[in-house]
Amino acid sequence: MIRLFIPHDLAAGGELALDPGQSRYLATVMRLAVGDELLAFNGRDGEWRVRITAVTRRAVAVRAEAPVRPQTVGPDLDLIVALVKRGRVETIVEKAAELGARRVRLVTTERTNADRTRVDRLTAIAIEAAEQTGRLDVPEILDPVKLEVLIGGWEPGRQLLFCDEAGDAPPILQGLTPPSRGEGEGEPWAILIGPEGGFSPSERRTLRALPYAIPVSLGPRILRADTAAIAALTLWQATLGDWTPKGAP
Repeated sequence: MIRLFIPHDLAAGGELALDPGQSRYLATVMRLAVGDELLAFNGRDGEWRVRITAVTRRAVAVRAEAPVRPQTVGPDLDLIVALVKRGRVETIVEKAAELGARRVRLVTTERTNADRTRVDRLTAIAIEAAEQTGRLDVPEILDPVKLEVLIGGWEPGRQLLFCDEAGDAPPILQGLTPPSRGEGEGEPWAILIGPEGGFSPSERRTLRALPYAIPVSLGPRILRADTAAIAALTLWQATLGDWTPKGAP
């Protein structure tokens, strides 16, 4: 069944007007009509079954009928990634949404090869990925900031998995193993992926000196930023995230 992210509140009997893009998609692309059903979520009220009540040349209206799933949220995981070329950063955002990141924070570094992006387009990509993957929220995409600004405003208690491409850091799975299984569950984390030119020596020294940073290696090969992000998210989810059953050894 088609799923749509709708920013409106969802409550039984609520009549909702969809935006032009969603209306065009349902009426023109999917050729849905009055009486057809779909699923909707807003990141707050869970997933609801909604029914189309009107189709006009300008808009489609729906009515919320019944809840299907209660609201849940995934692990408190930020993906921090240095800006790269448009196609690759779009892939990173799409895969971050599919792999359960709660936020994507964009940064610029001394060797960043891009200095701007369209956050509105990246948000649209994240919404589409959330609709397709069945998650009940959409990852937040934040405007780019300088790496030193991000570090200066770091949230207390959030651990940082620093993917250090220099090659002398321990394997990522070693860095992700908590001292006692279960003690690290539920804690806020962040994963940092650098630019394709790598972090500068001064940036590496700064990052390695942070008390909350855990430098790790992603293996013997040099990975592009999008590949590194996917690999790190996958291993984090399999070790500390919601891919691991509670109580598993």
